Amino acid sequence: MQLNGSCHCGSVRFSVVGTQPYPFNLCYCSICRKTAGGGGYAINLGADFHTLDVEGDDCIGIYQARIRQQDARDSEISPARRHFCTRCGSALWVWDPRWPELIHPFASAIDTDLPLPPVRTHMMLNSKPAWVVVCADTSDAHFDGYPSESLAEWHERHGLAVGDG
Repeated sequence: MQLNGSCHCGSVRFSVVGTQPYPFNLCYCSICRKTAGGGGYAINLGADFHTLDVEGDDCIGIYQARIRQQDARDSEISPARRHFCTRCGSALWVWDPRWPELIHPFASAIDTDLPLPPVRTHMMLNSKPAWVVVCADTSDAHFDGYPSESLAEWHERHGLAVGDG
């Protein structure tokens, strides 16, 4: 599915072929919550990195989060690169060199109408602050950490896998 996206101010526009375009996976981790905002969570989609076409490269910044180790004072820099507009701050997509063929645009940056997911997954709930209310249907899945199922596996299980365009 062709996905077109942009930042709020219009300085950055991009298109990518979304192979996992259903916005089902709500992440409540502190990184997503603080860098992408929203209702205390962010939603990433799955797409083919090699199809990414960007206008406004000069307005893109990259943030690599500092990951604190559990029960330790040490931290490390995540290899995942969160791209954002340096003019308006809009979160655009995440790319990680560990999976170079994938790109994960934020659903909030997509201008194309996205399909409505039949169910949702709420993940990283152990990072959710008390002020965030999880608005979930009874059929939604809940995870304190990461679910064992990938974006692609969820789409396949629900018969929603999308081809290349």
